[in-house]
Amino acid sequence: MRVVSLCPSNTELVVYLDRSQFLVGVDDYTDWPEEIAHLPRVGPDLSIDLDAVEALKPDIVLASLSVPGMEKNLDGLEARGLPYITLDPQSLADIGNDLIRVGEAIGCPETGKQAADDFCEKLHTFREKSRQVRTYPTIYWEWWPKPVFTPGETNWLTEISELAGGENLFEDWPQSSVQTTWDDVLERKPDIICLSWVGVDQNRVNPEAVKKRPGWESLSAVKNDRVYVMEEPLFCRPSPRLLLGLEKLAGVLHPAVFRTET
Repeated sequence: MRVVSLCPSNTELVVYLDRSQFLVGVDDYTDWPEEIAHLPRVGPDLSIDLDAVEALKPDIVLASLSVPGMEKNLDGLEARGLPYITLDPQSLADIGNDLIRVGEAIGCPETGKQAADDFCEKLHTFREKSRQVRTYPTIYWEWWPKPVFTPGETNWLTEISELAGGENLFEDWPQSSVQTTWDDVLERKPDIICLSWVGVDQNRVNPEAVKKRPGWESLSAVKNDRVYVMEEPLFCRPSPRLLLGLEKLAGVLHPAVFRTET
């Protein structure tokens, strides 16, 4: 089986299924796990080199619609007659279903079903733990600072927040991604600020600059030094690695409740 993945989260699904040996090419942004770093790169997600994909003679291409603009890759795959499936997960349930779909597509349906069951069982464990939480702090997730983007209701980070014993500050917006302003965030008064800028290494994100935004010194999140830089790969990619992000967030919000999680 020869598999080409066009985005990091799709690559991570294959690895979670323990079939990394099937991968023969990945997109430029795939950075995990280290043992597949040697694989040929087929370009960034919005500008995939479809000639390079075709040259790899894939049995299946794992395409994605997780970023606006990726749909043009589908047109190119169609034009070349390359076999593919398209993933567009917005929720944790979608990720579980994608494990099943990918498992079927790469010839290991039973493995896909078992991986999905394991994924859902781990989510259930956190859900049961979160019932012990008495107070759910509000969390402002910052995907991008200017213009300001943050997840809305129909996004996995709303679910991750709840499972960790928190509440997404913008869960009242029905969209999966919300464009807002610093003033709007200020008016909503978040208890916690989590910075996870898409495509930016966490070491390049400066929380001190965020604290200096006009009026933000009045926020309890700033006063109580509860501004956190979170690893983008563990929170912004719809793959089972979100479980690692969930574990980290739960430990930040309610360490006494979630301290036994592994």
